[in-house]
Amino acid sequence: MQSLTLKLSIPHPHPLHCAAAASLKYKHGRLVLEVPLPSRNEKCLFFLRPMLMSVGDLIGDLQKEDPGATASVLSKDGERIANSTLIDALLDKDFQLVINNAVYNICAPERVCASAEHAMELEDMKHVVHLLHTALHQPEHQLLKERELLEKLDNLKQELSPLEKMKADLSGKADFQTSRALYVGLALLSVQGGALAWLTWWVYSWDVMEPVTYFITYSTSMAAFAYYILTKQDYVYPDAQDRQFLRYFYKGARKKRFNVEKYNELKDKLAQVEEDLRRLRYPTQLQLPIEQIQPKP
Repeated sequence: MQSLTLKLSIPHPHPLHCAAAASLKYKHGRLVLEVPLPSRNEKCLFFLRPMLMSVGDLIGDLQKEDPGATASVLSKDGERIANSTLIDALLDKDFQLVINNAVYNICAPERVCASAEHAMELEDMKHVVHLLHTALHQPEHQLLKERELLEKLDNLKQELSPLEKMKADLSGKADFQTSRALYVGLALLSVQGGALAWLTWWVYSWDVMEPVTYFITYSTSMAAFAYYILTKQDYVYPDAQDRQFLRYFYKGARKKRFNVEKYNELKDKLAQVEEDLRRLRYPTQLQLPIEQIQPKP
């Protein structure tokens, strides 16, 4: 009895098949990718901009030309390349372009070895492009920044307004008390001079009063030296007057609960905002260090 042998064919999933119809080369100084589109059954040229385009941009252009195509980019070893990768970085090695089930082996075009001088020219060109981009978008940014600084300036002035009034009142009282202390000192010195003159000519003689005046002068020198030890400043009348003014001012600030630290902090912020506004309104000075644009004394 003859036996029959049946051969069953098991279907396999469609494998990726390699194609060699895609190419990447320079045409008229531009980098051009020539690749067939599956739905249109024709080749299409894509002009690449390596420094400005990414892998995602290339895939987007492919899908715009052929909505039915699904594309991805793989390395030569089959690893997927991120869409954020620049085309310029992709061209360092050969890669694979997968469109639907077709795999295209793309050979990276040969790059001419750039000299150091050419590299410097390229960096200068990038810098010029950056400056051009900044110049085109700078007016809008300046308007937004100026509006923000003006709002901040107005808020600081409103917050400083009651503190300025309180400071002016405290300064007036401290100045009055300082002037009064100076006049009291002048009156005491006048009384001392008159007393010494009366004792010298009407009560005693110069022989008796000379040692007294010597010790008075010596005591004055000791007092000036003690002032230097305590304050680390020479006893100069303008400095002594300012020190007395500050003493009366801080004494009044404690009574009125005037926050000197907060006032100084707000004044510093106000000065910084005004300086930023001044620099913003002079575009030619924006790229200069702060030291170079300060007004000369």
